[in-house]
Amino acid sequence: MEETKTKTVENVETVDVYTAKGLLSTGHRYLDVRTNEEFAKSHAEEALNIPYMFKTDQGRVINPDFLPPVASVCKKDEHLIVACNSGGRASRACVDLLNAGYEHVANMGGGYSAWVDAGFAGDKPPEDLKIACKFRAKDN
Repeated sequence: MEETKTKTVENVETVDVYTAKGLLSTGHRYLDVRTNEEFAKSHAEEALNIPYMFKTDQGRVINPDFLPPVASVCKKDEHLIVACNSGGRASRACVDLLNAGYEHVANMGGGYSAWVDAGFAGDKPPEDLKIACKFRAKDN
């Protein structure tokens, strides 16, 4: 019997926003794991929003109920592009999804901020669409 190994961040495939956009046009689904507030500000067309973390008085905490809502809208054999604001939460969400048996998940490198920077979010100025991220270098 083959032993199943627990997946880690090293097992997560990361694709850039241009590859992600192409994959979405071929039937992949966009799973946005940002908070509801971030999603409400702006999001990719037809994105599903299931927060991976919540903001609390103690800082960000992992959503203990992340996987059940994903299972209610996504099959384990569906192809998913997972994104957050800059890539960190999404890569961790991908690990949880892989360990839960999802077969085709990819982290969108740079997250929704990179999506906006690539011009995929419409005509509004980027500052109207993005949430500031302390982990991402600011544009000069």
